Amino acid sequence: MVIKIFYGKHKISRLTINLLLITIFVWSCKYSSNKQEFDDIKTPEVNTIITKLENSNSNNVIVVAHRGDWRNAPENSIQAIKNSIEMGVDMVEIDIRKTKDNHLVVIHDKTLNRTTTGKGLVSEWTLDSLKTLYLKNGVGHPSKHKIPTLKEALLVAKGKILVNLDKCYNYFDEAFNVLKETGTTNQVVIKGFDKTIEDVKLDFGTKLDSIIFMPVINLDKQIKASQIIENYQKKLKPLAFEIVFSQDTSKVLNTFSEMKNKGSRIWVNSLWGSLNANHDDDMAVKNLDSIYGWYISKGINIIQTDRPEMLLKYLRSKGLHD
Repeated sequence: MVIKIFYGKHKISRLTINLLLITIFVWSCKYSSNKQEFDDIKTPEVNTIITKLENSNSNNVIVVAHRGDWRNAPENSIQAIKNSIEMGVDMVEIDIRKTKDNHLVVIHDKTLNRTTTGKGLVSEWTLDSLKTLYLKNGVGHPSKHKIPTLKEALLVAKGKILVNLDKCYNYFDEAFNVLKETGTTNQVVIKGFDKTIEDVKLDFGTKLDSIIFMPVINLDKQIKASQIIENYQKKLKPLAFEIVFSQDTSKVLNTFSEMKNKGSRIWVNSLWGSLNANHDDDMAVKNLDSIYGWYISKGINIIQTDRPEMLLKYLRSKGLHD
């Protein structure tokens, strides 16, 4: 006998109800599994990392993964961000571009050629068309990973890791809307090169109250670097400065203690030699102390790296990272 339930003018059989219950059960199990997988990532909450960032004189070095953990997943991929979170990285740097239909996506180059199975300018593709492509891995072979949107990347990072949005300055207004939507304004770092304090205040306005702005100082190009740094520390009080240098002869390199005493951490990129007077990650493979040890001796306490796992292991062995 089939029992029937009446709802208004519609009849619903017990078989239909059972099918609905089974569907709900399967969906809830899948949701719980995904949620458990996400919750199982063991890493300090983002507020802990922010507190560490605000302690400018701390010897605890903040580690930034450049384009995520791209040695074990495609650069700027969701998996590269997840890997960074799982290994205990403090911040992940990702690159932002805009599609033809004005969506923000995570990809480094202006073109698709190097990192995806597509060709041409990112700006000439719609989001839907980009989602048909696959990301390439570190040796140029297609993977199963897709180009993420900024929203997708931020939801993965939410509450777990700081995020540096690179190549995003010129359309940060659109990005800020995504930050508000995802509730991640407090964990995003935006940097600016060759910008006066007036420029920054005009460009960001009240957004400076909720985001982390970081000036980039290129010691090779900015002759009055010391004066620029001093003005920023007086008027904007940035939590950190990114310092770029191809030679280690600038007097600014000997003023890091003073800068930290005034409330700013020192960020240096260990990515390739022209950014750090040849104190780069690839050289660190041969001798960790001669490269990363040099950073520590200079008082540098934020390092952006292409080898986050190796750097974390080194810092932890010295008691310089949790």
